[in-house]
Amino acid sequence: MCSTGFQSCRLLFGLFYFPLSELSFMGLIQEIQSLLYKEILLEWRQRYALNGMLLYIVSTVLICYMSFNLRGSSMNPPTWNTVYWIILLFTSVNAVAKSFMQERYGRFIYYYTLVSPQGIILSKIVYNSLLMLLLALVGYGFYSLMLSNPVQDHLLFLSSILLGAIGFSTTLTMVSGIASKAGNNSVLMAILSFPVIIPMLLMLMKVSKNAMDGLDRASSSDEILTLLAINAIVVSLSYVLFPYLWRS
Repeated sequence: MCSTGFQSCRLLFGLFYFPLSELSFMGLIQEIQSLLYKEILLEWRQRYALNGMLLYIVSTVLICYMSFNLRGSSMNPPTWNTVYWIILLFTSVNAVAKSFMQERYGRFIYYYTLVSPQGIILSKIVYNSLLMLLLALVGYGFYSLMLSNPVQDHLLFLSSILLGAIGFSTTLTMVSGIASKAGNNSVLMAILSFPVIIPMLLMLMKVSKNAMDGLDRASSSDEILTLLAINAIVVSLSYVLFPYLWRS
């Protein structure tokens, strides 16, 4: 039955087939590039998701601006920092949640015959990280324009934004893949991401607070190393575990 060739066997066995041979590094890179181009192309053609996220950021910042103006008081630095990360957190949840939930079952089967599960999860992590970094920088610029900018160490604050965008994206992408196998349960996604997101958010707020106070960057080294370690662990776990989730 399998004499017609390797590709015919893949199409025949469908979901019961799982590639046993290791992927070459260059082959994996090519898969990630192709899938990343597909994600960017679909986003550019539809654009309602990106426009919706930008509208959410702008409207939330405007509400904060009007709220504090009506009170006749300015936002103090700790509140400024906290509100910014809350906005970014909810933006990331809404932006990354659609990673697997918008994919149809037939498209999953089609992907299964063409690319590896490692290429799929890594391409979605890269795409969501780039998307979140774009939204975070746009939000930071508009937030600073409307509510002033008390940050003293801009490089450290931008580093925290970079770590936050990557951390939120990696965690929520993997959790979105798990939730998609459970009937796209948004409650499950929130529960699974909570233990990782909250400690990450606390460390990000501490690093950004140090940047706002102009403290020495060495005081934030422990939090930065911990955030880097968390991001590396989540990416590694996604690479190792997602093929088993994909096979199911």
